[in-house]
Amino acid sequence: MTQMDIRQLSSSEMSPVRVVDCDVHPYPRRGVMHQFLDPKFVKEQRLRAEGANNGIFYDAPDFNFAKAMRVDSFPSDGEFACTDPHMAFRQLVLDSGSDVVMLGPTSGGIGDTDEEVSAMAAATNLWQEACWLDPENNWHGRYFGSICANISEPDVAAREIEKWAGHEKYKQVLIHAEPRPAWGHPKYDPVWAAAVKHGIPVACHLGRGKHNLLPMSPVGFMSYNHDFMVTYSMLAANQIMSLVFDGVFERFPTLQIVFIEHAFSWILPLMWRMDAIHAARGNELGLSKKPSQYVKDNIWFTTQPLDYPEDKLELTNALEWMEADKIMLFSSDYPHWTFDEPRWLAKHLPEPMRDAVMYQNAVDLFRLPSRLPALAGQVRAY
Repeated sequence: MTQMDIRQLSSSEMSPVRVVDCDVHPYPRRGVMHQFLDPKFVKEQRLRAEGANNGIFYDAPDFNFAKAMRVDSFPSDGEFACTDPHMAFRQLVLDSGSDVVMLGPTSGGIGDTDEEVSAMAAATNLWQEACWLDPENNWHGRYFGSICANISEPDVAAREIEKWAGHEKYKQVLIHAEPRPAWGHPKYDPVWAAAVKHGIPVACHLGRGKHNLLPMSPVGFMSYNHDFMVTYSMLAANQIMSLVFDGVFERFPTLQIVFIEHAFSWILPLMWRMDAIHAARGNELGLSKKPSQYVKDNIWFTTQPLDYPEDKLELTNALEWMEADKIMLFSSDYPHWTFDEPRWLAKHLPEPMRDAVMYQNAVDLFRLPSRLPALAGQVRAY
């Protein structure tokens, strides 16, 4: 189907938004990012693309074959998965039923030094605007971008947020969770302040980390991809405890934090534990709420990866106990091999919370349109 054919699918009839995908990873075509990147880093980036200094930690299944991507997400011109906005539109919106797509480029966190990471974040923001959010590629108005920012350089990150926060297509800030110290440290306050000033959520996507930032468990580095991936939930748990107990939400009561791809089933026992310790020790930290209430008021999780037990009733109970309708957002993780089809995910949610998780929470959080022009032939997820 050609680009012109796709555009003919749109009509003047308005259709309600029923699925908002909060985790989609666009990738730049070969060499395209260099036109937006500080020239200082272009040579190093070219060498890295040829294999120099490009170690991969804890390979995902079939990484050597498909780079941990869906094999059908690679365009026929030989470019990488999800480099073609029109192909992504067909697979995500027409074929799978997502109505709104939140772009979360991973290129904004690449670099060996803070200076390079900040430069890549700035280049990625320019690239999104020029190659995905422009009228030619976003003619349907269903793509929304993320302001990539280097949390390790808070003042630089805050300036990047200020630069893009007024853009109608940028709906969240995107950072990484690995940098140390934890987010409760006051050094990060410029980032939270800029986000709160503009009423824009701060999302965090898991990353592999590099060198001293490689995620590490309390007993050292992991042996396999299996324990490496599980450890990301522990990383998120520690950041949540820091946000709560170090008073970030007291300093910034309206700050909204989104944990993308860190799983979520662990949050219920963590809330129980935080509340129990807080009650036992007394309010020596001066918090105005129970720790669990900050989670419900200020923190969000995406559905992918869905921890799916053999007994589905266990999943249903967990979702109800943790009040998932208040803290969950649908995500597919396209184009990765772990992609969750919206139709598959929706049927595993308890019906009373399905609408909230699949679209309404995201519409409210990101201030997204609730209706868009109808598309002929679009699959409806549920």
